[in-house]
Amino acid sequence: MIRAVIADDEAPAREKLERWVAEQPDMKVVGSAEDGLSAAQCIERLRPEVAFLDVQMPALSGLQVAAQLELSRAPLIVFVTAYDEHAVKAFDLNAIDYLLKPYDSDRFARTVQRVRERLHSHESGAKAVAIGRSRDVSCERLLVPDHERLQLIDSASIEWLEADGNYVHVHTAVRTYLLRRTLQDLLSQLGELRFMRIHRSIAVNLSCIASLTSLFKGDYEVHLRNGRILRLSRRYREALFARMGR
Repeated sequence: MIRAVIADDEAPAREKLERWVAEQPDMKVVGSAEDGLSAAQCIERLRPEVAFLDVQMPALSGLQVAAQLELSRAPLIVFVTAYDEHAVKAFDLNAIDYLLKPYDSDRFARTVQRVRERLHSHESGAKAVAIGRSRDVSCERLLVPDHERLQLIDSASIEWLEADGNYVHVHTAVRTYLLRRTLQDLLSQLGELRFMRIHRSIAVNLSCIASLTSLFKGDYEVHLRNGRILRLSRRYREALFARMGR
C-alpha cells in the first residue's frame, strides 16, 4: 500500500483528498494535518511514501515544509494550491506534481498514476527538498527535533552552530538541538545576513558576538554574549572583520 499524508488548512479540501485517496485500491491515508508544523510532524513520525501539501498553510507553507525535510527520508510531494503562481513554483521545485484547486477526479487520477510510476522507479522527494532549500533563503523559522516531535524555533534565537560529521548541533540560549544536516547546507538555508562561519566546523549568529580577543600567530577568540568563547580561525578572520567593520 502507498501510505499518504494530507495537509490542508481548509477542512473541506482536506476531507475531499482523504476520501479520494481512500478510494484508491493501493493507497491509504495514514495522517492528516491542518498546518505546516503538524504536516512536518506527521511526515517525520509516519514516514509516508507521498505527501499532499497545501501551499498556503499557517506556521509553515507547503513549500517551506518540503524545504526542511531530511533529504534521505523525504516522501514524494504533491503540492495543492488555489493559486497558479504557487502551482508553477511548486512544479519547478521538481515536485511529483501539483493539484490546482478546484481539481476534478480525472486530474487527481493522473496525479496518482504519476505517484505510482515514480515509486515504481524508486524515486523520492530528495531533489525537491534540495532545490527547495536553495530557494528558501534567510528562513526565519527552523524545524528542529524535540524528543519524538518536531517544533519550530526562530532562527534569531540560534546563537551558534557546531558541525559534527553529517549532523549539526544548534545552540540556543535555552537548549541545544541536533539536526541531521551538514553545516554548509544549514547555513545556505538560514542565509548569510545573520550567520557566518568562523571555523571549518563552527558558525555564529553575528548579533550574539560581544567581542574579539587577539591570540598568538593571528588567531582570535570570539566571545559571545552568553559567555561562550569560540576560536576564530585565520581562514575566516578577514571576512568576519569586514562584516564587523574592523
